[in-house]
Amino acid sequence: MAAGTDGGHGVSPLITGTGARVSVGDGVEEMFRALCAGTSGIAELRGFDRTRYRAQHAYEIDDRPPGGGDVPGRATRWLLSAVEEAVTRAGLGEDLSGVPVLVGTGLRELRSAELAYRDGAPFAMERMHFGTALRERFGADRTYTVANACSASLHTLAMGADLLDAGLADTVVVAGVDAITESMYGLVDRVHLEPPRRVQPFDRARRGVVMGDGAAAVVLRREEPGAAGTALARLCAVSMNCDAHHVTAPDARGIAEAVREAHWKAGVKPRDIDLVMLHGTGTLLNDEAEATAIGQVFGEDAGVPLMTAVKSMTGHTSGSSGLVSLIVALKAMETGQVPPTLGLTDPVAEAAAFRFATAPVHGAAIGVAQVGAYGFGGVNAVAVVERTAR
Repeated sequence: MAAGTDGGHGVSPLITGTGARVSVGDGVEEMFRALCAGTSGIAELRGFDRTRYRAQHAYEIDDRPPGGGDVPGRATRWLLSAVEEAVTRAGLGEDLSGVPVLVGTGLRELRSAELAYRDGAPFAMERMHFGTALRERFGADRTYTVANACSASLHTLAMGADLLDAGLADTVVVAGVDAITESMYGLVDRVHLEPPRRVQPFDRARRGVVMGDGAAAVVLRREEPGAAGTALARLCAVSMNCDAHHVTAPDARGIAEAVREAHWKAGVKPRDIDLVMLHGTGTLLNDEAEATAIGQVFGEDAGVPLMTAVKSMTGHTSGSSGLVSLIVALKAMETGQVPPTLGLTDPVAEAAAFRFATAPVHGAAIGVAQVGAYGFGGVNAVAVVERTAR
């Protein structure tokens, strides 16, 4: 697991480039502007026949061809776009031969497999894991796809940091991607007593999760003399655990343990955290468990850091969601702006003491941020990042 500064061992990598694509924006700058403006990506479902479902909405990336109908390969397209943006910002160029590329995902290219099976859409199954496309586009010959639920992209972040710490690479590209699939949409539709219209994290009126499309990527590099001044941030630590409490239900104890471990690895205390990017799925169990865990760890300092949950605008982008939140945290450090948690007017009791951003925040001094992602089966991950001097 990626190590930190004081409590852990090894290097603290620099983050030198970012890329993203979600329903509210194509690219990091467009996404962040939209989020800070409180723009929601929710819309009527376009990808498949919504007459088959009670739920009618999703946070989709609207890039399908005119005339309707879905096409294969969209998740791969977003992934390549996010990686291209990240490596360009990092000054790497587009030749990634010898550079490890790690992709976290929940469902890989499952939507393409659905279209191939049901509609006969052309799709080669070796493209399920993204490595083929990354080799073709960037010459990447060291690729890894990690399918590990909603914390997948933070897991790949930890693995990327480990590669640097072990001296197995000087630079790594870490990414996450997921597209809404019809099978997952149907499953989520069936588990809700009443289909939610939007994601409303930590509010008493929340009804459940709504899925979203998304891709994100960051470049990690070993720190060299003078390099910190040009970096976006320093990755202080990433913790990972699997509490195996339940197939789907979260466990506050496992989440709290992951947060404490991240703080220890990073050498920080709860009071040192200026911003918490919450997982915030808007489900009855997840929000309460996460709020309970954060409250336990932060204690009397629970009202110190700003907190927000961007899934209120992007939907749950599954395996990419951890990195999406991380990139938002980096932009918040750079600009002093923090996006709001839309629809939060009456917080649950477990989060009553939290200092939520319920409207766009400007002028915030953010030096250290915490990002959490918690997935099915109790696979938890927490990252701590720190602003570098410029």
